[in-house]
Amino acid sequence: MRRRAITLLAAMVISLSACAAQAQPGWQCATYAREIAPIELRGNAWTWWQQAAGRYDRGQAPKIGAVLVFQRTGTMPAGHVAVVRRVVGPREVLVEQANWGTRRDGGRGKISAGDRVIDVSANNDWTDVRVWYAPVNDFGRANPTYGFIYAPDYDPKTGIQWQATEQVPGSAG
Repeated sequence: MRRRAITLLAAMVISLSACAAQAQPGWQCATYAREIAPIELRGNAWTWWQQAAGRYDRGQAPKIGAVLVFQRTGTMPAGHVAVVRRVVGPREVLVEQANWGTRRDGGRGKISAGDRVIDVSANNDWTDVRVWYAPVNDFGRANPTYGFIYAPDYDPKTGIQWQATEQVPGSAG
């Protein structure tokens, strides 16, 4: 019973922080990911992978609550991070993220939930993904990634046991 109450409390804290986060305009992906997952990393998103070495578990398999780290590219010089909210299958996840898209489509600084991401890597290791892009009603270009950083079970921000729960797309707030 106590564990269930703590899990429920953790879910409420995460949900409330996501709602509070949505109220602020102009989010960057790293700032938002840090707000909704108990990962204490700073700086450009692409640096998170190396920063996580020895501090957090990392891997190539999606897991609810994990942070998917995109490599930097010419079109994403700071890289990108997104939090896994649902594992749909071995090669598809739904993520929650901020600042994905362009100014033209209203994506800059906005938060979105339930965005589809598919693994298109040759080795099925999530090192190359495509993200659903609503303006063209299709998946966008392929983006290189490092993999997933797994959130710890203990949240140092709140001092409570943290257990990632599936976020229903569109319900963050």
